[in-house]
Amino acid sequence: MDHDAERLATNTKSVVDCLGSWYPLRNSIGLSATITTFCILWIPVILKSPRKAAIWFILVSVLLDVLSFGVLIPVIPSLIKEFTAKGDWLASVIVKTVGTQFAGTPESLASTCVGLFGFVWALMHFFCAPILGALSDVYGRRRVLLISCFGLGIDYLLMGFSQNLTWLFVGRIISGITASSFATAGAYIADVTPPEKRSAAFGMFGAAFGIGFVVGPALGGLLFSFGPALEGLLGQYSNRLPFWVSAVLTLANVLYGYFVLPESLALEHRKPFSWSRANPIGSLRLLRAHPGMLGLAMVYFLYQLAHQVLNNVFVLYTENRYAWTPQDVGIALGVVGILNIVVQGGLVRPALKRCGESALLYGGLGCGVVGYALYGLADTSWKFWAATPVFSLMAFFTPAIQGLMSRRLGPTVQGQLQGANGSLTGIAGMIGPLLFPSIYAYSVNPNTPLNTPGLPFLVASGCLVIAILIALMTLRPVKTPTE
Repeated sequence: MDHDAERLATNTKSVVDCLGSWYPLRNSIGLSATITTFCILWIPVILKSPRKAAIWFILVSVLLDVLSFGVLIPVIPSLIKEFTAKGDWLASVIVKTVGTQFAGTPESLASTCVGLFGFVWALMHFFCAPILGALSDVYGRRRVLLISCFGLGIDYLLMGFSQNLTWLFVGRIISGITASSFATAGAYIADVTPPEKRSAAFGMFGAAFGIGFVVGPALGGLLFSFGPALEGLLGQYSNRLPFWVSAVLTLANVLYGYFVLPESLALEHRKPFSWSRANPIGSLRLLRAHPGMLGLAMVYFLYQLAHQVLNNVFVLYTENRYAWTPQDVGIALGVVGILNIVVQGGLVRPALKRCGESALLYGGLGCGVVGYALYGLADTSWKFWAATPVFSLMAFFTPAIQGLMSRRLGPTVQGQLQGANGSLTGIAGMIGPLLFPSIYAYSVNPNTPLNTPGLPFLVASGCLVIAILIALMTLRPVKTPTE
């Protein structure tokens, strides 16, 4: 083990030195490259499991899927602005539907389209996560994962060749469907990990997700800036370079998984497909049918809903209250992501041994309550930064609740469970863009009684307070199912 660690450390240093020697990378994504390289090379050493190679593939799969999604963040709004300026059928429908108040100018139309694309992505996730989870309970995890990843790679090519807003919109719908494979990946983790070690494994799952979230946008910005230099090669598609890279990463992962990934769900644990379980409502019935699961599901939903405040008002809030530039916002999100990786990838395992899953759940929610409240009350940048370490400890919550929910169910419904959780995330993703921007618009209006810019963060803090109360009423010792 020491010899392997020494060899991997040497490899990490050599790769990072190579990346750092290239001046543009050193200045723009050097830190992100260091984190990615370190985690990719060290995960096999950290994980101690008879099926280490399988978990390793799942983590790499999640990392590459999130990375390939993240690199599109800088280019999607730009393409939307480009297409809405040209005008097409979908743009005309949006203007007629929402009115000129929300889509009367190019800027407002582009902003409305960005919100619509996000809503539709979450809607597809809501419907398709339980379907893919149920299919994986029937046909196995491997087949569903590989087909979903292949579809995602083809979808990146489709969006890369898009000529108008409608084409791009269809691509985002397909992306929402294929990205629902995260539920299947979570079920795979549950299959190959003993119940007592699942929270730690889900912590590594979350760390891989965090790495992709941190590195993806930085890499996407870099690729987008390189586009004009390749205009002679790519022509009118030179600003689509992030799509091509996303497609290559995703399809390469499919090829890797085809040869490496074993099936995790034994034939005796599979069950026939049923639309009553695969639809979102039927999938959520699973949570009601088992003691304590509905309460934990409500806790998980409230956590996801509170998290939507970051996706929907973080940029506006920090720009208006602290006069942050886009670079400042990027640094802040990067720091939050890095701390999340440290917590889920390095601190979850020892904390579980010392405190247990329930304590980590309460600790993560408690830190979230304090962190969101401090964000909302911080009237200066330094106070906001001071709250970030506390807020980052909220990352203890996700692996803890995933482990608690997973151990309460048998192996035949792990895919359905992850699909149900995906639906809850989708519901939160549909409510969040409507709820928190409205609260923020109300809070910054000087004519309202609650003229408090940080009100959305205080509401998010309140959501987690309710989550803690529900958890206190729900958590009871349970026996792990044997079948």
